[in-house]
Amino acid sequence: MAAPMELFCWAGGWGLPSVDPDCLAVLTYARFTGAPLKVHRVTSPWRSPSGQGGCSPCSLPLPTGHLPALRTRDEGTISKPQQIITHLRKQKYNADYDLSATQSADTLAFVSLLEEKLLPVLIHTFWVDAKNYVEHTRKWYAETIPFPLNFFLPNAMHKRHLEQLQLIWGDDYMEDEEKLEKELYREARECLTLLSQRLGSQKFFFGDSPASLDALVFSRLAPLLKAKLPNGKLQQHLKSLQNLCNYCTSILSLYFPWDGGDPLSSAPRAAGTDGSEAEEDPHKRRKQLLSVLVGLAAMLGYAFLSGIVSIQRGSVGPAGRQPVAMQEEEEEEEE
Repeated sequence: MAAPMELFCWAGGWGLPSVDPDCLAVLTYARFTGAPLKVHRVTSPWRSPSGQGGCSPCSLPLPTGHLPALRTRDEGTISKPQQIITHLRKQKYNADYDLSATQSADTLAFVSLLEEKLLPVLIHTFWVDAKNYVEHTRKWYAETIPFPLNFFLPNAMHKRHLEQLQLIWGDDYMEDEEKLEKELYREARECLTLLSQRLGSQKFFFGDSPASLDALVFSRLAPLLKAKLPNGKLQQHLKSLQNLCNYCTSILSLYFPWDGGDPLSSAPRAAGTDGSEAEEDPHKRRKQLLSVLVGLAAMLGYAFLSGIVSIQRGSVGPAGRQPVAMQEEEEEEEE
């Protein structure tokens, strides 16, 4: 019997079981293979068991957590998507077991193409494009992440994605941003067209059975297809490729028929291939309260250390003791 495993991932939205592409890739691979996972769809990485510091003595995940994260009995916590999939393969949940050598080589080639040509543009679309970020991405995370974390986590995530793009595109990105974006969006459209041509009229990329490549492609395309983006230049090209749209819709209906993408949904769930998949946590309220307290402490600590908030002691006069005054300076939100 396989070791019990728990998967922590971002909550669903936009009609998807998770809005995060990496989380969606792992969830989809697990559904393809029937891996028995207990799934926790969370609204903050603070609830992830991963991170440099692990977990605190009170079992509250530290803020260094990453999503997705797989908690296993034998190997501890695994937080990188490819490592999670590798672990599932070791547990004999392998979506690629019947691929030929040529198909395996094609998988590597398409994975490289997606990571090089499509992923950076998807990051730009959701996290850097000003209109999309302010009106869609940041709005969703700010409404979904619990108070008070929703005040600073979306901007921290925005900064991390900017740094990731600078690592991928280099320092030239900031010098001629408009020209580089035009070229990279052109390459992303070509990548989508190539995927459409490779899929053709097939149900999946290698026939009638899904493979790991399908999990990756779906996790990249579905958020782009389902999100209501105010600036959807790449989205419009995807919607023009009807077979890719049907491909995403088919996977959603076949493998996530009861996942409406609403983290607050209380609709009854049918028993699926994930076995003991569950959303509820018997100590959920306690953990939420602790998360809020830790978040408040972190915010106040940062405010005092950075000088945003200071305490000034007033002198005691004849009229009695003066109250302690808190002075705050407003700081513009950086995007």
